[in-house]
Amino acid sequence: MTGRLYGVGLGPGDPELVTVKTARLIGEADVIAYHAARHGRSIARSIALPYMREGQIEELLLYPLTTETTDHPGGYQGALDDFYADCAERLAAHLDAGRTVVVLSEGDPLFYGSYMHMHKRLAHRYPTEVVPGVTSVSAASAVLGRPLVERDEVLTVLPGTLPAEVLAERLRGTDSAAVLKLGRTFEKVRDALAEAGRLDDAWYVERATMGAERVAPLKDVDADGVPYFSLALLTSPAERTFVPEPPVTEGQGEVTVVGLGPAGRPWLTPEAQEALAAATDLVGYGPYVDRVAPNPRQRRHRTDNRVEAERARHALELARGGARVAVVSSGDPGVFAMASAVLEEAAAGFPDVPVRIVPGLTAAQAVAGRVGAPLGHDYCVLSLSDLLKPWEVVAGRLAAAARADLVLALYNPASRSRTWQLPAARDLLLEHRDPGTPVVIGRDVGGPEESITVTTLGELDPAQVDMRCLLIVGSSTTRVTDRGVVYTPRRYP
Repeated sequence: MTGRLYGVGLGPGDPELVTVKTARLIGEADVIAYHAARHGRSIARSIALPYMREGQIEELLLYPLTTETTDHPGGYQGALDDFYADCAERLAAHLDAGRTVVVLSEGDPLFYGSYMHMHKRLAHRYPTEVVPGVTSVSAASAVLGRPLVERDEVLTVLPGTLPAEVLAERLRGTDSAAVLKLGRTFEKVRDALAEAGRLDDAWYVERATMGAERVAPLKDVDADGVPYFSLALLTSPAERTFVPEPPVTEGQGEVTVVGLGPAGRPWLTPEAQEALAAATDLVGYGPYVDRVAPNPRQRRHRTDNRVEAERARHALELARGGARVAVVSSGDPGVFAMASAVLEEAAAGFPDVPVRIVPGLTAAQAVAGRVGAPLGHDYCVLSLSDLLKPWEVVAGRLAAAARADLVLALYNPASRSRTWQLPAARDLLLEHRDPGTPVVIGRDVGGPEESITVTTLGELDPAQVDMRCLLIVGSSTTRVTDRGVVYTPRRYP
């Protein structure tokens, strides 16, 4: 069985930019091969050295020439072709012996890399895999902190060895450009940029990510001493014309009331996630604020559950001072939650502060989804809490909904201090509903203590219900299947 050939990209120079896969392959290889000029020093080997191990076979592929002349009968290209053929056969001998061969390549193996000459000669004969690497172009863009291209812009990559007139023509006709292989071609490339009218926008990047890294406007660079490992870069025109928005100042903040859904992150909408991520301040009932992942950049304002108006005013005051405030609510903020409180306070004293509502999945939908489709027809949403409205109003609305044969979603059914309201509501509903009417009790839906109980109105035990529950009371058409699925048909008799 033959060995396997790998061409691996080492990235632009920093050993920490070697990919995990490349590092693993280097450490596992039987043979490490790398090219070098006649001085014998290999940048590729120096990058790979932290990942190499003792006992590996090293194949130094020493170029017979670089830029000098030759008396080879085939000229410069003929000398290189013979060299590549000889290198390929040296590696083939290892592959025939069953050894794994890794050929090192700075940057990416198939992007102006020496490995490609081995690939063309060996990939059809042996199992071969190419592992890409970070290119010098990407590294230079990162070092500058400037995007190469945006939207429909065109990036052109050019070797500096092209004739000056060709360079100028290509540079005139592109949005962004990278000109590689500067070294001795630097002055020609600079003249081509000037001829194309692009010199003022060009950047010079030398040895990107290496210890001797250098960045400068290209027009300010002295041609003497420019190394081969440098390039010219024209970055995105859109970036050059972009004018950043001024930072948020006093009077430019806003309040976003965000629905967190009934439980954890899977119930959070992408819009809500975006609003939370953009906020400078989080305001809300303590347990709800705690459901948002900590971010040290954000200030968190936790309050008691019984100070909605004060909480809303505090959020609006922060926004008036320039903060981007997210007021968080469980479920949907517009269903017995903070949206109304914030809008009421804004109308009373903060008309200048923008307020936005980001909806969330509410408890009624979450509980309904767990059992089927009990809310499949007309339904009514009611809170059994009489803290903010008289019980007479609650009872009147319950009776009206029961007479109308609506499915009911009952929020706030009970608490430690409100224990008689649910039994009273059950008795009132039984005046209008059959005792066999399906009832769903959903507790902590989506949370670690989730439970779902399907019972009937006649058998409903109020002792099973607390503040973390939501009840769905069916209509005359609501059905429960043998498998416990609850649904209300869309057609009414």
